[in-house]
Amino acid sequence: MKSKQESSSLLRIAISDCAQGLFGVGLFSAVTNLLALTGSLYMLQVYDRVLPSQSVPTLVGLTIGMLGLYAAYGLLDFVRLRLLVRIASRLYRNLHQRAFAISVLLPLKAGREADRLNPLRDLDHLRGFLSGSGPTVIFDAPWIPFYLLVIYLLHPSLGALATIGALAVVALTAVAEIFGRGPARLTSEAMISQRALAESGRRNAEVVHAMGLSSRLAGRWSDIVHSYLAHQERLSDIIGGTGSLSKALRMALQSSVLGLGAYLVIGGEASPGVIIASSILLGRALAPVDAAIANWKGFLATRHSYFQLKAMLDSFEDPVEPLELPRPQTRLTVERLTVAPPGTPKPTVLDVSFQLSSGAGMAIVGPSGSGKTTLVRALVGAWKPLNGKVRLDGAPLDQWAPHSLGAHIGYLPQDVELFDGTVADNISRFGGKSDPKGVLAAARAAGVYSMIMHLPEGFQTRIGEGGRALSAGQRQLIGLARALYGEPFLVVLDEPNSNLDVEGDAALAGAILAVRQRGGIVIVVAHRPSALTNIDQVLVLANGMVRSFGSREEVLSSMTRPPVPATHRPIIPTQRGVSGHA
Repeated sequence: MKSKQESSSLLRIAISDCAQGLFGVGLFSAVTNLLALTGSLYMLQVYDRVLPSQSVPTLVGLTIGMLGLYAAYGLLDFVRLRLLVRIASRLYRNLHQRAFAISVLLPLKAGREADRLNPLRDLDHLRGFLSGSGPTVIFDAPWIPFYLLVIYLLHPSLGALATIGALAVVALTAVAEIFGRGPARLTSEAMISQRALAESGRRNAEVVHAMGLSSRLAGRWSDIVHSYLAHQERLSDIIGGTGSLSKALRMALQSSVLGLGAYLVIGGEASPGVIIASSILLGRALAPVDAAIANWKGFLATRHSYFQLKAMLDSFEDPVEPLELPRPQTRLTVERLTVAPPGTPKPTVLDVSFQLSSGAGMAIVGPSGSGKTTLVRALVGAWKPLNGKVRLDGAPLDQWAPHSLGAHIGYLPQDVELFDGTVADNISRFGGKSDPKGVLAAARAAGVYSMIMHLPEGFQTRIGEGGRALSAGQRQLIGLARALYGEPFLVVLDEPNSNLDVEGDAALAGAILAVRQRGGIVIVVAHRPSALTNIDQVLVLANGMVRSFGSREEVLSSMTRPPVPATHRPIIPTQRGVSGHA
């Protein structure tokens, strides 16, 4: 594995990869800023040479030169913007796969906090900022002193006035940054809460409608919106107020420069062209500041996205491909496993140990909240344990490459989630059309082949996001086929018969038997007795701990054994020394 210091530089490396392009943008910015002097020099020559000499050829020559320079300016500015778009695309291509991988892993690492984090959205914000006019402000800002120097060369008094005014405008920008930082953060958090609630309502639309939750959710939505609007209004007031004050100051400053220039001309200390040239130069000098204030919301959002993305890249180490291990064939070993849901310190599974050999079938039973689902999520590697190990043929799960481990594990979660695509895509785990025999074998093993053939387009039927085109039972059977695809060594089924009818139960029992007969291991979380068919071992969980583990007959008989009568129960002394029943 890479060290954290190496992994934390991923964003920096991606930006460094764009360094040549950024250098080109800087070079084009330098040339365009020099060409921006065209207007000032043109007006200076017109007032100081053309008007006194009344020379039309001189005016025509100056005008042609001015038009040529402005054409070059427009071309270079266009090339600069095109280059920024390419740089943004390159940065996105460098990071999008890693950002997507992190977004998939976030729910397994951050728990509930994952809803508030979105590396893909943050990366898209960076791409949008780089491909817009924001970077041009950054590249143009260092040229402010250059324009002030040119004004100073026209006349020191004009340069001093322009410098004081520019410092005042820059100070206003700093004020906007200081006072806008807090409202910007709160606005972003409120926006994330809005999106989370809207997405939750969309996912649970049936429950919302059936149970009349629309008005209550609308009330919660309204509270979040009021908070969002309040923070947004405050941020807009700060930025808008700063922008208006900056605009008024800039206009007053330009007029003051004209007035001072006129005074200097009257006193014979400057030529008439200096008046117009200095005003144009001052406007050009303050243009980056005006643009920064106008786009300050975008700057704040981009900065927030940058640091969030950097923090997530720092937190998730760049995976290193481990040594390819042989296919597991003999045993599953669980050693003192302690597991907590992601983002919570309190474990819900404590010190669980057991071992299963090839061909074994085990059921995990226990009351609701006993830790069954937590345990199976750790068994398939979805949740990392706080302590202990899960081993396949002696190798811990973290020593397998994720794609390699996935080929040896079949998992049917409690809430079956299918993806937008065809039935064949979902069964083959989006492995393409390279293995039609494997897809057909998995469908037959799950007893779902006949049902699929009755769909409108058979295996090529598109099922929509989440499999919404299918019934709950159909989704569960296709999820079972996906778990069986490729004949994985370890098959873990979390309440696989919760939506199945009698025929589905029979298909499930046949699938469990087939896995055991080919030498695989099956683990089933069960509440209904029908799921225990073809199971030979049972593990009983209570409060996250193993209460009993053994053969199916022994464990079930101990669970169904009648309780000992109260008169035969042992008598235990109380702390006061008075006898009482246990």
